[in-house]
Amino acid sequence: MLRTEKLTRKELIDIHLKKAGWDVNDSTQIAQEYGIAYKKNIAAEEQAVYGNQFCDYLLLGRDRKPIAVLEAKKTSKDAQLGKEQARQYAVNIQKETKGIVPFVLYSNGHETYFWDTENYPPRRIFGLPTLNDLERLQNLNESKKPLSVELINPKIAGRPYQIKAIRAVMEAIEQKKRKFLLVMATGTGKTRVCAALIDTLMRADWCNRVLFLVDRIALQDQALDTFREHLPNIPLWPKAGETRITTDRRIYVTTCPSMLNIIEQETPELSSHFFDLIVIDESHRSIYNIYQNIINYFDAITLGLTATPTDVIDHNTFHLFDCENELPTFAYSYEEAVSNIPPYLSDFKVLKLKTHFQLEGINRNTITVDDQKKLLLEGKEIEEINFEGKELEKTVTNVGTNALIVKEFMEECIKDENGVVPGKTIFFCISISHAREIQKIFDKLYPEYKGSLAEVIVSEDSRVHGKGGLLDQFVNNDMPRIAISVDMLDTGIDIRELVNLVFAKPVFSYTKFWQMIGRGTRLLEKDKLKNWCRFKDHFLIIDCWNNIEYFKISPKGKEAAQQIPLPVRLFRLYVEKARVSLQIQNSDALHNAIYQLKKLINLLPSDSVIVKENSGILSTIKDEYWDNCNADKCDYLDIKVSPILRSLSGVDFKAMRFEKDILEISIARLLNETDKSEVLIEALKERIEELPLNVLAVNKELNYIEKIQKNTFWIEATEERLNEIVEHLAPIMKYQQENNWGKQIRLDIKDRLLIKEFIEFGPQHERISTAKYKEILEQSVRELAESNSILQKIKNGKKITENEIHELEKILSEHAPYVTEELLKKVYDNRKASFIRFIKYILKIENLETFTDEVSIAFNNFISTHNNYTEQQIRFLELLQSFILEKGSIEKRDLVDVPFTHIHSQGILGLFNPKEINEIVLFTKKLVA
Repeated sequence: MLRTEKLTRKELIDIHLKKAGWDVNDSTQIAQEYGIAYKKNIAAEEQAVYGNQFCDYLLLGRDRKPIAVLEAKKTSKDAQLGKEQARQYAVNIQKETKGIVPFVLYSNGHETYFWDTENYPPRRIFGLPTLNDLERLQNLNESKKPLSVELINPKIAGRPYQIKAIRAVMEAIEQKKRKFLLVMATGTGKTRVCAALIDTLMRADWCNRVLFLVDRIALQDQALDTFREHLPNIPLWPKAGETRITTDRRIYVTTCPSMLNIIEQETPELSSHFFDLIVIDESHRSIYNIYQNIINYFDAITLGLTATPTDVIDHNTFHLFDCENELPTFAYSYEEAVSNIPPYLSDFKVLKLKTHFQLEGINRNTITVDDQKKLLLEGKEIEEINFEGKELEKTVTNVGTNALIVKEFMEECIKDENGVVPGKTIFFCISISHAREIQKIFDKLYPEYKGSLAEVIVSEDSRVHGKGGLLDQFVNNDMPRIAISVDMLDTGIDIRELVNLVFAKPVFSYTKFWQMIGRGTRLLEKDKLKNWCRFKDHFLIIDCWNNIEYFKISPKGKEAAQQIPLPVRLFRLYVEKARVSLQIQNSDALHNAIYQLKKLINLLPSDSVIVKENSGILSTIKDEYWDNCNADKCDYLDIKVSPILRSLSGVDFKAMRFEKDILEISIARLLNETDKSEVLIEALKERIEELPLNVLAVNKELNYIEKIQKNTFWIEATEERLNEIVEHLAPIMKYQQENNWGKQIRLDIKDRLLIKEFIEFGPQHERISTAKYKEILEQSVRELAESNSILQKIKNGKKITENEIHELEKILSEHAPYVTEELLKKVYDNRKASFIRFIKYILKIENLETFTDEVSIAFNNFISTHNNYTEQQIRFLELLQSFILEKGSIEKRDLVDVPFTHIHSQGILGLFNPKEINEIVLFTKKLVA
């Protein structure tokens, strides 16, 4: 429907203003057709000529001063035609009033743009700002301070890479960018970086309110704990037990579904300009499909956080955060964190297990004769038992295989300091039934733990959540030691004491695989040691499904197929039904398809961002559109309209899936595809059989359910009858029992190991030769100390002569690899220690700090106390650290030569002022002295 500009204003823009709290009839809020006198010619030598402009809407602040102009265009015109016109109004109003330049808005009713002309280019918005929004934005613009001089709180995030990450974002903000992406390995402190960034931005008046989005409740609780610890004076939402949204907080932490429910209410409680910054945690998962509505709805700068390695991040993620050349704002990898001196994350070892049945399958040839007899006594036909290894825990479960994995785990796992009880462990299982089976085996094989050793922790179990719940017990108590998980603990859970991860399921997503590994990468905090884990130098992965080998061969894993939302599929099927009806000229089927299409369109939530974004398309398919339906109109519905159906969120998806099944039967029958329709009908009858008759709502439809199971019903199933099925049964499909316990074949036969080997994997496996040298040397010294008189003197604190030192070198070289003082300096990474100091270190008489440790700690402290340095300056200092570690020394002239000129052509002179240069030179001289 085409509207004049007057009608556009009355029927669309006035309503948008009302939703944002503006009263178009109140002249103290809005001046309509506001006249602006302006000079057409301002040349000094010419006489000024005045003209008049008329601003469609002038929005006024509480002080009655202009705060924004809004230019209207009729719906048939591009909204952006009003861009320059509205800007001129704003400039001329500023000249006239001698105040600030008002914000600029322009709209055609379907598309609206917001332009803060002093700061950012125009951007499309999906809701008009409220008066509070505009006044807050105006106040921030007037009070914001330069971020380059604002200090970062090192107590929140003080590691050099964390400071670099924060500086990278703040520098991009000052460059007027609005989207940023941080790629940081699990365990490197993404949430702490975010907390320090928020703290700095709020102190500098760049943001007032922040939304922190997560995709699960457990991650919400975790993030809230981090913010409470590091930003104790900033009001958070929600408080304990709080469910209703409120507008008086500064940081809001919630899940994507919860926020979607808030903004898609008929009258949203939060305006579209309510937040200044949105942070999306684990952005590769949370922001696709319908949850992208949240980002589109709120007009805010956006920060994505992800642990997914840069080389496997989806192209769409880079595109969403405007990353040029697929380069994130800042990246810090697992390899960098593990290789740092000292390391920031824990490395791992891998034990590969593979059982006989996993490799060879379960069939007559792999089952022993004794087990075959046992199965026959249980009434099982041997010929019917024929499963491939990959079917384990899917179509078949075998107690013997699971028991073998549990026993091998108990034998090989990293245990606590007593060497008996396993350290904290996650078992990653295939299904809930698989998890319950593993728990039963633990309880049966190890009854001495009285059922407290292992617990199933899945999101479906209400006992898991909250304070004192199973997850809280696993994190904070000695027992349980083993969390048996299905999906819930695969990502996002931070437990530093985790020392074992058991992959009891195959994983095909590289992203998810590394997220799962990330559960074990965190190092212990020296001041927060727990009794059940006081030491951790690595963690163990027990891989029962060849996951490590799979990702060596297929580094990116299996590409996940893009899912088409169910409402979109249903809509497209009805379009297909309309096409078929046109072809076979079946008017009843066509009318039914059109009726259902209109019904689906009417269900679209008017406040959805997707609906607002496509309001122009939807305005073209009003009642008259459906007259004379043809193939071209079907194509338009399929291509242009169907994607909008992804905005349908608050519907009964089980009912919709049932409706889709009936629709597929209808189309097959219209096309006379008898075989296909029979298969679809049988599948439908099976689903209906799974309805529990003990549920009152289901029992009420018992007669209808029995009728549908008869073949005669389907012989005469007209379009009207098919619609009746949907009407009767779709609402009760939510009670359908999808339980695999009855379908899965359960066996209890012995399995045996075919493969059990440790394999090298992880960033530090290349250092094994040095470690082996130290291991042999230290063992030799300790053994000789029992009998060698020189070593006895050293242990007793007595002085030894030069001759005794040479003699000891000779003796050690006979018992261990070649030993000299110079070699020990390299092996133990200490350029200053003497031969005797190394021996004392091995005998645990003295501590010995490595040169690498000394330099790294010194640089970390220096960067932490100078966190006002730019990201480029920090890169220079990191390069300086590497140079010193490699060369062992540094001269002032080196700082203006290669490699430092790679960062700036003038080296240190181009990046630091004289005072800073002098401080750096003195610092490095002291370090290498």
